[in-house]
Amino acid sequence: MSTAIDKLKAEFRDAIGTSEFRDNKRVMVPAEQVFDALKLLRAAGFDFLCDIAGIDYLGYPDATDRFAVVYSLTNLATGERLFVKTFVNDPDPELPSVYSLWKGADWMEREVFDLFGIRFPGHPNLQRILMPEAFQDHPLRKDYPLRGHGERHNLPVLTRAES
Repeated sequence: MSTAIDKLKAEFRDAIGTSEFRDNKRVMVPAEQVFDALKLLRAAGFDFLCDIAGIDYLGYPDATDRFAVVYSLTNLATGERLFVKTFVNDPDPELPSVYSLWKGADWMEREVFDLFGIRFPGHPNLQRILMPEAFQDHPLRKDYPLRGHGERHNLPVLTRAES
């Protein structure tokens, strides 16, 4: 593993898990420690936040948590990539915002909030980014029906202005 992962292990001891598969280094961090772990990784040279992704484990065999959030990080100087995964659960899934560490987290956190309903306290403008404000659900949750709840006819329709 890398020196950054060694620093994480030294700082958080048994709280984190690590794995590697096909050159993908992965770290699992408890939700209550994820901000501190990401802050340490930022200081260790992981200066680029590539992506924040949400995963819904509803219905997965042996899944103990409902949601996962995966942070994809890159050290631009060395080219090293690292995936940090943490878990949150209903009824109010939330993780601290990493906007203060990477400004690029702004729209990524908004997307995860909009589509999965995971909140990011500390985010400067956490509002919907893809769905209309009047939309009440989160369409990438596995308990959301494929054809919706019939709300399409109630949402405002935007039309293209005539040229």
